[in-house]
Amino acid sequence: MNSVLAATSYILVHTPDMVLHNGTTQTTEKTVNPGSDYLKALPQHIRSYEQALSYAPNQAYIGGMTPDELDKMPQPWYPNPVEKAERFAKYGEIMPQDEFLLLLQACDVFDLAFLSKDFVAKTKPAFEQHFLMREDIVARVKEGVDVENIRKNVEEEHAEGLYHLGELVGYIKRAHDVDANLAAHVILENLVSKASSVLALLHLVHNAGINADEIEYVIDCSEEACGDMNQRGGGNFAKAAAEIAGLSNATGSDQRAFCAAPAHALVTAASLVKAGTFKKVVVTSGGSTAKLGMNAKDHVRKDMPVLEDTVGGFAALISVDDGVNPEIDLDIVGRHVVGTGSSPQAVITSLVLKPLENAGMKIADVDKYAAEMQNPDITKPAGAGDVPQANFKMIAALAVKSGEIGRTELNSFIEEHGMVGWAPTQGHIPSGAPYLGFARQDILDDRIKTAMIIGKGSLFLGRMTNLFDGISFVLRKNRGKQAPEQAISKLEVRGLIAEALRAFAGSMMDESGGSHA
Repeated sequence: MNSVLAATSYILVHTPDMVLHNGTTQTTEKTVNPGSDYLKALPQHIRSYEQALSYAPNQAYIGGMTPDELDKMPQPWYPNPVEKAERFAKYGEIMPQDEFLLLLQACDVFDLAFLSKDFVAKTKPAFEQHFLMREDIVARVKEGVDVENIRKNVEEEHAEGLYHLGELVGYIKRAHDVDANLAAHVILENLVSKASSVLALLHLVHNAGINADEIEYVIDCSEEACGDMNQRGGGNFAKAAAEIAGLSNATGSDQRAFCAAPAHALVTAASLVKAGTFKKVVVTSGGSTAKLGMNAKDHVRKDMPVLEDTVGGFAALISVDDGVNPEIDLDIVGRHVVGTGSSPQAVITSLVLKPLENAGMKIADVDKYAAEMQNPDITKPAGAGDVPQANFKMIAALAVKSGEIGRTELNSFIEEHGMVGWAPTQGHIPSGAPYLGFARQDILDDRIKTAMIIGKGSLFLGRMTNLFDGISFVLRKNRGKQAPEQAISKLEVRGLIAEALRAFAGSMMDESGGSHA
């Protein structure tokens, strides 16, 4: 029996000050051109929490609206806020920066994160009221330190400042004097990834309606890698996040594959459950500070708000077949292999056409495709176009080439089998994963029967290979729980063997006309 997708969660954290101080585009600009017009103009393009909350793609990400509802809204979306937008939605929430800084400190187990007394006193009451923040998590938030202590560490001790609404409210201490892998800015990146993963895990357990102790294995598929100078990517984000989230019965590990990592991790999780190794496996990921404001230069140049101002996270629960939830069909897995090549047609052929052909299916047999679900509000002004639509066009073109549809049906195919993109450009987050929650619900509600999740990645970023990467799988309507074969007792086995031996002996006597004994 296949494993099933039992629950999902999606979270965003609005981090405007991290855009200014931690996004790679901005930190690089401060190094090479510290007095640039861009840096001077940037603060005027930063959104408030309320603006980020009412931004339609953000609401779609946490389940506040469906992709179909988003598609009906006029584009671009940023000038058209959602009325009465809520912080909490079906799959998760959009957390404000101040509360997230307290969660970040709660995730620090080596006394590296410090916040000011005034900031903690002002923010802690709201943090305590969060319905998912257990007493043991709240208790991890320290009373705070003096502002002078913060300023001294940032200015003299190589600490990384923590800011809120332009004010210095804390710092991250470096974990080693000379190890660049434990520098303060790296520790901050890792703590942000960990804390956002913890938030996703807390929402997942709530959404699934299970006891946290039921989860046996956690796979982290984020883009960061923690370690020291002797093992730079040693890990383990999965167990680190599971510890704070209260998954006391879980072990786990990290899986890295650039943007394709979520799809790889989901296939791995489904395989572990199908094999019977574990009953409940969670795939989780926090977000990336490096990607904040990644395309902000283009947004500022075009007098837009900086839309890449949120850290993203998600989690998915994979469990044994319950006869209800959608199956992850491991008989239909697409692979970008070493010999595939890197042209768009070659990539989509290996990830879509080949696995379907091997399963005796056609491209049109899959109701919905999800690949690289980037928000076009972000990518189009930066010159990258509408990434999801480009993928759907390639899939439709393959359907035309294989004779499934005519050329005149190409646009209608895209409309029927594709969808708009809504995911933040957090690297790994957009690659198929944002649709999991909607796909599960659409299948349960009989709106669709199948969906293909496509993970694609750029391995060449690590300067180790020029190869592209990708993996895909099909989520399908549950075909009903198969009754297990009836077990046979040892006594019954002995009886069957004895009966077979008697039959064999009788046949020998018939052939020879007598006994061989």
